[in-house]
Amino acid sequence: SADGLGALAPVRLRAGGGRALGGALSWERPRGLGPFPDDSPFAGLAIPGDVTVERQVLAEPAPDLDDKTWARLDDGTPLVTAERRGDGWVVLFHTTANAEWSSLALSGLFVEMMRRLAGLGAGVAGAGGAEVLPPFSALDGFGRVGEPPPDAAPIAGRDFADARPGPARPPGEYGDSLRRRALNLGGDALATRAFAAPPGGAAARDYESARLRDPRPWLLAAAFALTLADMLIALAMRGALKPWPRRAAGALAALTAAALTAGEPAAQDRAIGDFTELVRETRFGYVETGDRDADRISAEGLAGLAAALRARTAIEAGAPVAVDPAFDELSFFPLLYWPVTDSQPPLDDAAVARVNDYLRKGGLILFDTRDRSRAPPGAAGETGGGRLRALLRGLNTPPLRPAPPNHALTRAFYLLDRFPGRWTGGDIWVERYESGVNDGVSSIVVGANDYAAAWARDADGFPLYPVIPGTDRQREWALRFGVNLAMYALTGNYKADQVHIPAILRRLGDAPPVE
Repeated sequence: SADGLGALAPVRLRAGGGRALGGALSWERPRGLGPFPDDSPFAGLAIPGDVTVERQVLAEPAPDLDDKTWARLDDGTPLVTAERRGDGWVVLFHTTANAEWSSLALSGLFVEMMRRLAGLGAGVAGAGGAEVLPPFSALDGFGRVGEPPPDAAPIAGRDFADARPGPARPPGEYGDSLRRRALNLGGDALATRAFAAPPGGAAARDYESARLRDPRPWLLAAAFALTLADMLIALAMRGALKPWPRRAAGALAALTAAALTAGEPAAQDRAIGDFTELVRETRFGYVETGDRDADRISAEGLAGLAAALRARTAIEAGAPVAVDPAFDELSFFPLLYWPVTDSQPPLDDAAVARVNDYLRKGGLILFDTRDRSRAPPGAAGETGGGRLRALLRGLNTPPLRPAPPNHALTRAFYLLDRFPGRWTGGDIWVERYESGVNDGVSSIVVGANDYAAAWARDADGFPLYPVIPGTDRQREWALRFGVNLAMYALTGNYKADQVHIPAILRRLGDAPPVE
């Protein structure tokens, strides 16, 4: 009983006759076994479904009860508990060893549990250590456990404490599958000693990491020299170099030397690395304004737009990149987001030249005044009008107009009839004459609804900033406009060609039949 165990039990037990499960006076049914904990010696054993427990001795709750529990019932109450005592273990089954309280003792699982417990024994030597321990497993030269070699010798139990590993007694386990002892490599074998002097005339040197040199510039120069030499040899075989072979040889030597010495490897690596990162995937840029809040919202907004593009379209957009038009190359970005702020300085001549070149070569810029204005871009008296007018001064900007209902932005991916952002009500302005340049694609789009704030999401996909008046439908329309804008920047006005279908069909209907 629990009252008579006292200090012999690994855990404190409740007084009384134990817990009864099942029977006429009990509401509870007999319980099965729950899964064994991962740190239990019984982990991995298959639990039969017909093993049930009708009565058990309960353990008192304690902070370390979970650490001492090796098996539980399916309701979580401990069935087997254990505690380390000196060099051994005290293990308690909270039920009887016969079938009076449980059917566990009649199952094959109980036999496997007893085998696992027997394997916890520290030694197998019998009376006087007269038993002989045969090799059970051995470590090879790589520290892997495997079968012992056929010539491994057994060890007498009385001699095991003084045994040392060697060729005839490899390190490993000696005994049988239930009870075995380990012969370790420890002791002097793992002791380290410093050399009084380097042996064999060896010299002591500090460890130094060798300087690594990038072979790419040299390999490219060698390939260039070989290509040039091959061309000259081909010309010589055709007789084209007979009047001036020495001159050709001198030119070849000069060009080869120039190729071998041209460029600084570090600078070349740096440029190649930057270009590689920008062209490896589609990435959008945002113009740094000097306003920390505006720049942060721009980065968050384009990151949220990129996530939406990856989820909804075939565009695998990467992380956005902050750019400075005065210094950075803009041609890597199909779309630039440019928030208009009061603190933004005017563009210098270098920035104006870069932006004009970017627009002339097919780039697209979304200027966002973020002031909810319905007035034309740059109109006097508007909050962002003066600043936008100052930014556009010097740029080759064509006349702008509100986006018509049949514009490609309204159908590039989603069908749209409005362009809200964090605010709603402002218009989208595009180039007035689109058919003559850039395949009819507007290189400048101007809005006023603070689009980046509506696109911005956190790491879990939740919006970062509220929309006004504040409906989920407004935020969804803003995100759809961003998707359409990205598609418009990447694919042009291919969707606009659909507007010519009625005229083409009419002309086909009026044409005479082909004989």
